[in-house]
Amino acid sequence: MQQFESIFQCPVCASAMKIVENKSVVCDQNHTFDIAKQGYVNFLTRPVRSEYDKDLFEARKIVIDSGLYKPLHSKIREIMGEEKALKVLDTGCGEGSHLSHILGTSSEAVGVGIDIAKEGILSASKYYNDIIWCVGDLANSPFREESFDVVLNILSPANYIEFNRLLKQDGLLIKVVPKSGYLKEIREMFYQETYSNEQTVERFIERFQQVETFELSYKIPLNQALIQPLLRMTPLTWNKIEADKEIHLPEISIDLEILVGRKN
Repeated sequence: MQQFESIFQCPVCASAMKIVENKSVVCDQNHTFDIAKQGYVNFLTRPVRSEYDKDLFEARKIVIDSGLYKPLHSKIREIMGEEKALKVLDTGCGEGSHLSHILGTSSEAVGVGIDIAKEGILSASKYYNDIIWCVGDLANSPFREESFDVVLNILSPANYIEFNRLLKQDGLLIKVVPKSGYLKEIREMFYQETYSNEQTVERFIERFQQVETFELSYKIPLNQALIQPLLRMTPLTWNKIEADKEIHLPEISIDLEILVGRKN
């Protein structure tokens, strides 16, 4: 964090920030945000309630660590290219597993994750101490403009105005959105209608002139031990699972669209 303190901007007054005594991030106007003992910084300027709790993030980590999204991580690494010293921001990073797997252990890239849910960032800082973790609101983010080579937005709401502000010239926004077949085995248990990402894709294309899209669809056999974590991590099942109901899922479908926009 000290090495890359130049990426930070005060979310209160927008002035530059410095790391002071490895304890706080302090701006020129003396607005101070303490570095938690776990190593993350909470940059929120107002209380925020999140529907995502510790149980959800623990389940999410189990599922992602199982390799379910390994083809997605490999594809994103391929899209990012061979350049080593990239600054990569994961927006809506949750417990950080996607970003950690994408960067890998040998990457020289600098990883930064931000999420409004403190429980997610607590988990991220516990497991991945080689990445900078921030609790923060994208509508009022703690980063200077043009700080990042790549912004990731994986299965999370977008803030295109902020993405453009944070990206360097010629930087990449990589947004991952679900397609109609994503986790369809779970969706079909609880919903009749099919999902469409058409409006999400249209909004992305409106914001970026240079757009590439990649489709990633596959089925994977599902270990029984992963069923409950998978059900707990997705909002599809909130308030819909009976505690004593046994659920069988022999396989699960991953059906994603990767949208890549380059900042002009």
